[in-house]
Amino acid sequence: MESIALRREQQTAAEPATGAEPSYAPTVQSQGGAPPQFALYLRRWLALNRSGLRAVLIGAISLALFLLAWHLLTEYRVVFFVRFTNVPSPSAVYESLTRAMHDSTFFMHVILSCRRILFGFSLAALIAVPLGLVMGRFRLAHEILFPITEVLRPIPAIAWVPMAIMLWPTNEQSIIYITFLGSFFPILVNTLHGMSLVDPVLVRAAQCLGAREMSIFREVYFPASLPHIFTGLTVGMGVAWVSLIAAEMISGQFGIGYFTWEAYSLVQYADIALGMICIGVLGLGSSALIRGFGRLVMPWSRT
Repeated sequence: MESIALRREQQTAAEPATGAEPSYAPTVQSQGGAPPQFALYLRRWLALNRSGLRAVLIGAISLALFLLAWHLLTEYRVVFFVRFTNVPSPSAVYESLTRAMHDSTFFMHVILSCRRILFGFSLAALIAVPLGLVMGRFRLAHEILFPITEVLRPIPAIAWVPMAIMLWPTNEQSIIYITFLGSFFPILVNTLHGMSLVDPVLVRAAQCLGAREMSIFREVYFPASLPHIFTGLTVGMGVAWVSLIAAEMISGQFGIGYFTWEAYSLVQYADIALGMICIGVLGLGSSALIRGFGRLVMPWSRT
């Protein structure tokens, strides 16, 4: 009897309770029906950067069409108002590039031009931006300095070459000075324009809150003028390259401008096109750096 009762108790303990809910093991979804995690990230990234990818694609197509038109015009030596008989083809320019990549002299020309741009443009920005802020804020400074800048501003950089040679003891200093002049006035004018567009209500509000002059400059004028300042920096960089190349062609002995002019003197047409393309790429990269830095400094603006 005891053994029969013990068996019944064991069977009762082994059976599940009638009111208890059945337990289910977690079901694992098959990975074949769901997209992989990388695909989800890729879709999200494409959705966020659709406009940028579209711009890159259109730019690549336009460059390809430009190269195709260049190849056809030089291949068939088209003469239609403009003569393409002596213009080098893209393949000839590419061969010139491959030769230049194995020549340290070409890299020396590029490095010297970049160094001159860095010195001249940096000096122009360090002087033109504070001067524009002061001229935009104080009427007396504007009345004294603005007529002088307006007289000097229309003078092209190429006209300053003889004067720069007389002013500075070396060609290197005169070339940097011409680069400085080329970028100085666009930066100054755009800074003045930005100061003129500052809302006076913001200035009066800062004054009512007890802000001093330096605080008004730092908190009101400078942030409000930053988009125009970076516009002036971008324009000034382009003019700086124009001024530099002109100075190197006339009075320089090294630099990408001198390389281009020397190629013309030696009737090396492919090197002329290579120098021009190099100037364009360097200018594009310099302006892109300024715009990228502007986006970091001004996250609220799309300048």
